[in-house]
Amino acid sequence: MDVSVESPGGLERRLTVTVPEDRVTTQVDQRLEQMRKNARIDGFRPGKVPLSVMRKRYGSQVREEVVGEVIQSSLVEALGQQELSPAGTPEVEAPQIGDDGKLTFTARFEVYPEVTVPDAASLEVERPQVTIEEADVDRTLDMIREQRKEWVEKDGPAEEGDRVTLDFKGYVDGEAFEGGEASDFAVEIGSARMLEGFEDGLRGTSAGESPELSVTFPEDYPAENLAAKTARFETTVKKVETPQLPEVTEEFAASLGMDSVQALRDEVRSNMERELNQRLRERVKDQVMEQLWQNHGLELPQGLVDQEADNLVEQMRQQMQSQGAAAQDVNLDRSMFDEQARRRVALGLILSKVVEDESLQADRDEVREKVEEIAAPYEQPQQVIDYYYGDRQRLAEVESLVLEGKVVEWFAERARTTDKPMSFQDLMNPGAEEAEGENA
Repeated sequence: MDVSVESPGGLERRLTVTVPEDRVTTQVDQRLEQMRKNARIDGFRPGKVPLSVMRKRYGSQVREEVVGEVIQSSLVEALGQQELSPAGTPEVEAPQIGDDGKLTFTARFEVYPEVTVPDAASLEVERPQVTIEEADVDRTLDMIREQRKEWVEKDGPAEEGDRVTLDFKGYVDGEAFEGGEASDFAVEIGSARMLEGFEDGLRGTSAGESPELSVTFPEDYPAENLAAKTARFETTVKKVETPQLPEVTEEFAASLGMDSVQALRDEVRSNMERELNQRLRERVKDQVMEQLWQNHGLELPQGLVDQEADNLVEQMRQQMQSQGAAAQDVNLDRSMFDEQARRRVALGLILSKVVEDESLQADRDEVREKVEEIAAPYEQPQQVIDYYYGDRQRLAEVESLVLEGKVVEWFAERARTTDKPMSFQDLMNPGAEEAEGENA
């Protein structure tokens, strides 16, 4: 077998392979001989059909099959001989049969670039220093109380946070419109779930009143016949309710499956610590990955980028369909995902190089710990654990996460690191305190 390699430019390679004639003819004859043992052709006894007859009837079909198989096996052999590792599936041009009977084919493909790992010492990583205070636990408990609040009817006017139950009917240009009417509809003042101006028009109203509201639909409203139109709503307020949050008592703790208020606070703190550790890792990872991407300097195999972009398109398509979009309405342009695909390919090459150079591995205990961490927030964590361990592919994804975390930490340990004191609230909900100040 003769093999030659050309480099047209960049990462592209052209591999030309010439296979001796007997490598094809021998296999064709062997296959025809095997078929002859069971062949049934009129005029011949089973197993007694002459090879010449078999070749005449089945020779072309068998030869085509054998040529395809020889190309595949010869390609693998030639790649190994030349110590080439294609980045993606090689594209094989139509094979040629020479006058001497030799089979020649050419495969075009890209190779992986030579990956140089960026100097970890050139990276800058800011590590938040966070302590969970009792006030943070109180804030989380308030969120739990909010989720379990009850509504108590009141006599006074509706205020921020109150719930108004009403009937309404909307008109545009004097005509009622589809979807503009409802009965016993509940609106929470300040929730911003209605069109702008609707909730404001209900502030200060009491049960039995019939305020008239004027609301303008946004220009990009999905219903084109209503976009940018001003609607008049006739309403009747039926009742106004104020929220009543449960106190944090032993009874409240018991309703959440806890033995005491202190046990509840301990459980809340434990969950917060788990979320905090996860967010800290994400914060460091984001910084490391962004700097690696900005400074990678790699020539990327276009085939891998295209393949990754296709994967992203398919993931988005499945997500949109799971949210109710019809298959025929999901038309995604792959170019939308090109930058994200290039980023994934570049980072994947760098991370793989570090894993190889540093002999990093994800051992069983680390994978188990990661699976348990993923499962912890669920009501039935053991079912989630069984879900991952019941499928080798899903478990392999977790192993990849563990390895990725090790590579990120490898960079972070060698990077220029600074500590930044930060509150739990600022880390978990950036901008939340500023937003609260603006709304005060």
